[in-house]
Amino acid sequence: MIRRELAPLICGKRFAEPVLLYERAVRYPEAAVFSRRLPGRSISGVERQGKYLLFRLDRGLLLGHLRMTGKLLYCPPGASLDNPTAPQRDLRLKLPFAGGDALHFYDMRKFGGFWLLENPEEHCPAGFSLLGPDWEELDESTFLTLLRERPRARIKPLLLDQRFTAGLGNIYTDESLFRSGIHPCRRVSTLDRAESARLYRTIREVLARGIACGGTTTRDYRDARGAAGSFQNFLTVYGRKGAPCPRCGRPIERTVVAGRGTHLCPHCQR
Repeated sequence: MIRRELAPLICGKRFAEPVLLYERAVRYPEAAVFSRRLPGRSISGVERQGKYLLFRLDRGLLLGHLRMTGKLLYCPPGASLDNPTAPQRDLRLKLPFAGGDALHFYDMRKFGGFWLLENPEEHCPAGFSLLGPDWEELDESTFLTLLRERPRARIKPLLLDQRFTAGLGNIYTDESLFRSGIHPCRRVSTLDRAESARLYRTIREVLARGIACGGTTTRDYRDARGAAGSFQNFLTVYGRKGAPCPRCGRPIERTVVAGRGTHLCPHCQR
């Protein structure tokens, strides 16, 4: 979603000197080298692989990951983005362009960061180099093959594993499993072909609906202009502990699977 918003706003823009308010927001190279190398480079394209943003430059690659609480907001010339969703105390990095506009990176928990690479093999973060096929391009046949290769895995931890497939997060996993009628702790080996195919199609539908709604804002997420998404208004189980299941009316339950808060209907997802 952020990639789609940013691409028409910044493609062709040329970077000016960055402003580092928190040096660890730059993961590679060291902050002084980053500040020296980036100015003058222009953006030729904006891509996404898994949860990484890729800014293709006329020389090299700028790679970013927002992690849990990061926001990357576009700031037009002379505009201020100081608002409750992006307070100045959380501003970690400014990436100005030659025309006076800029990208502002906010990150309350300081987990996100950027890498400026001369080539993708130079100092690529391990998580990026190990990414599995992205859901934007993954076809059903490949997904079913990947599932067959992991029969002992539990389905929710597997879907969240970015080395298995890239781009699926906690909210969309819970929603897809509920809508497919699959318990998050089921072993892959217990899924028949029809269930696996239904899961694939449901994931694609949930992701498409989320994109159409501008994303899901339950707390931190904002698009490139700082606007909230609306898919949270259509969630069936996530964040609805104790609410009636939209199918059977029994209470939605919350548990923890693979260290992540997980919402489900134990009656509809046996």
